[in-house]
Amino acid sequence: MKAPKTVFSCTECGYQSPKWLGRCPGCGAWNSFVEETYEEKKESASAGKATGDRAEPFRDMKIPEYMRVETGLSEFDRVLGGGLVVGSAVLVAGEPGIGKSTLLMQLCGRLGDKLKILYVSGEESRAQLRLRADRLSVDPEKLFVQNEISLEQILSEYARIKPDILIIDSIQTLNSSAVGSAQGSVTQVRECASALISRVKSDGASLLIVGHVNKEGGIAGPKVLEHMVDAVISFEGDRGAPHRIVRAVKNRYGSTNEIGVFDMTGEGLVPVDNPSSMLLEGRPEGVSGSCAACVLEGTRPLIAEVQALVAPTVYPTPRRTADGIDYNRMCLLLAVIEKRLGLRFSNHDVFLNVVGGMRIDDTAADAAIVLALISSLKDIPVPDDLIAVGEIGLAGEFRSVPSLPQRVSEAKRLGFRRIALPKRQVGGKHGVPGVDGCELHGMAGIYDALTLLARSQRGKGKENE
Repeated sequence: MKAPKTVFSCTECGYQSPKWLGRCPGCGAWNSFVEETYEEKKESASAGKATGDRAEPFRDMKIPEYMRVETGLSEFDRVLGGGLVVGSAVLVAGEPGIGKSTLLMQLCGRLGDKLKILYVSGEESRAQLRLRADRLSVDPEKLFVQNEISLEQILSEYARIKPDILIIDSIQTLNSSAVGSAQGSVTQVRECASALISRVKSDGASLLIVGHVNKEGGIAGPKVLEHMVDAVISFEGDRGAPHRIVRAVKNRYGSTNEIGVFDMTGEGLVPVDNPSSMLLEGRPEGVSGSCAACVLEGTRPLIAEVQALVAPTVYPTPRRTADGIDYNRMCLLLAVIEKRLGLRFSNHDVFLNVVGGMRIDDTAADAAIVLALISSLKDIPVPDDLIAVGEIGLAGEFRSVPSLPQRVSEAKRLGFRRIALPKRQVGGKHGVPGVDGCELHGMAGIYDALTLLARSQRGKGKENE
């Protein structure tokens, strides 16, 4: 009998080497090789015979009567693109305690009366699952629970029950007897996921896989796992905060720009239909360094609060911190302000934050970031009823942003009466027409933003007199 082989596998791309390497030749990652052992598989007598799926003419292929199944959780359906696609594999990832298992148990409660579901848990006992179900008031009729980590036993039970949805919590706990490495290793995760995905796709069932994350925030296991599934759903948010943001990192059946917002309560995750109001809740009034921004997440406009704190530094090199905003984008906007307005941040620490744990990637938030920075440096409060929308160029100009009418409509709905936006998008054939009850301020550049702040300060001074 041959001894098992020892190889070193890259945790990022799955590249294998007979010896340890500091840098992966396949993907270029550093210190990503781990040692694994596996036994060579014997060739079966039927090797070479056509036993797999046979090719079918494209025009003869038919779409099932129900291609998508609504989960009953509106925000989760939005992220998935309208519902759970039949025959799809979805990877749900997030930090421990963020709400992955809670969401899946609620999904079982919504679908377990009309669809057959097999919930496989390798981390919790049946009693623990029952406790969570009772807390969430979930008692589905067609839900089956299995406590197992052996891939072969899971597939055997899957063949017996023939469920419509298979849930694996989590993929890092499974192991296959065909692989000699320990559970949670790159090879085990890859082989177990491949076997499960192949099985459910051939049967037309849906697969939901829970994945752990590493200390860097990425999905634990091989990078190829993300390529194998059809959608990757990521949970974001602070565990100490009451709300959770669900985002699609990858989605073959829908957009990756949509987000879902949930509120974590004692009864589980509650979809938030109006996340803008939640993100602005508790916003201080008359305080410098705070400005509202309207960003677009897919087709949904959201109002977020951008806060900046600019304080004199005692260190030779001032600190720069950005939470929820790209650090390089913040440095770029600081350089534009210094160059075009002559305002100096070189002897000040700068802290930038998006309230609510939300991450903003929309460049339309540049205007709000610039106003918040100038407001904090000059200690001039931005008017509470003012919202800024616009991208800032390197010349300090306000650039046009897409879907501006939807952003303006959302701002008006939430009570903002003054809107700073690119000058070229005010009025005209392609601009935003006048809005009843709102004052539109066309901005040609960041100098106009500074002027707007100065005017608001003089107006406030006259009111105080």
